[in-house]
Amino acid sequence: MNRTLIFASALAVSLASSTLAAQTPAKPATAPAAAAPAPVVPVATPAMIAVIAFEEAVVTTNEGQKAMQDVQAKYEPKRKQLETQNTEIENLQKQLQALPANASDEDRSKLMRDIDEKQKRLQLDGKATSDAANADAQAAFNKVASKVGGMALKYAQDHGFTLLLNFPDPRTQQPNQILWFLPTNDITEAVVNAYNLNSGVAAPTPSAPAPQRRPTAPATAPKK
Repeated sequence: MNRTLIFASALAVSLASSTLAAQTPAKPATAPAAAAPAPVVPVATPAMIAVIAFEEAVVTTNEGQKAMQDVQAKYEPKRKQLETQNTEIENLQKQLQALPANASDEDRSKLMRDIDEKQKRLQLDGKATSDAANADAQAAFNKVASKVGGMALKYAQDHGFTLLLNFPDPRTQQPNQILWFLPTNDITEAVVNAYNLNSGVAAPTPSAPAPQRRPTAPATAPKK
């Protein structure tokens, strides 16, 4: 089952509080024409930037791993059923190939019809299962993501960061505008640990090797 994770725009949430300067004119003796509003003057704030691999963080949390495992378990019987249907088609194809040269046209046509009908059924069942599994995986991801997002913002605020940027997984189709950052600015693992502690969800039994964290080495400059 292909995971649709894929799927979320870059998280770029500014955490700085902008100070707005406004001037209030003294009240004149006579009522003048309405004065234009004072211009808003932005105030520079020292930047403290954090980055997070948000999608990776969501599926790395204990709750995220369990949610994805639950989706896989739900569709495991259907996956086995599809495998059985495919095996039936392969066996019929072998029977068709093994027919002797003097086999009747009726026998040959019947096998071909059976193969065609089963292939169409397999395609329909496979698409329906894939669509349903992807929808369930997306819903499970979104449920955990909404809570991990809150934890990420709280962590950034509590540790004095003024800007939080998403560093998308390069294996997805999401555009990545961050070419390099210091490893100490990556709060992904810290947020995952904080979320696991807060959620109280135990780590599930791993069904696959734990994902490797991505390197944070600077990108190679393009050749001119």
